[in-house]
Amino acid sequence: MDIRKIKKLIELLEDSSLTEIEIVEGEESVRLARGGSAQMMPMQAAPIMAQPAAAVPATAAAAVEPPAADENAIPEGEAVLSPMVGTFYAASGPDAGPFVSLGQSVGVGDTLCIIEAMKMFNQIESDVAGTVVAILVENGQPVEYDQPLFVIR
Repeated sequence: MDIRKIKKLIELLEDSSLTEIEIVEGEESVRLARGGSAQMMPMQAAPIMAQPAAAVPATAAAAVEPPAADENAIPEGEAVLSPMVGTFYAASGPDAGPFVSLGQSVGVGDTLCIIEAMKMFNQIESDVAGTVVAILVENGQPVEYDQPLFVIR
């Protein structure tokens, strides 16, 4: 970035009521912040580091978490897995009814849900015919690749 542009930005910051300006041009970026006097700091992508999990007292953890056996219990049948990472939607819109419900019969090719990935809404269709015996995801919940969504028997 040209030093003349940076000087103009400093003047703009001083003449305005702004406290901070950030400009990005391609891979270069400049951030100016007012904290008594104007400061110039080049911005670089900071590495994202995972935060350590906070310690939870044993009594609180026991009260919050259901037993592990119930958590992993998936009814027998054909599991419909998520083909992508995204957000699960049970209906086509907020006011619409769900595509399927427990106990409903479905055929091959019937729409079961929608998964939104990168602003694209992808209909997930049934690969098998049968009855929906379990819906394993709640509306609006994020889902992972190969995560079980439904069980059809």
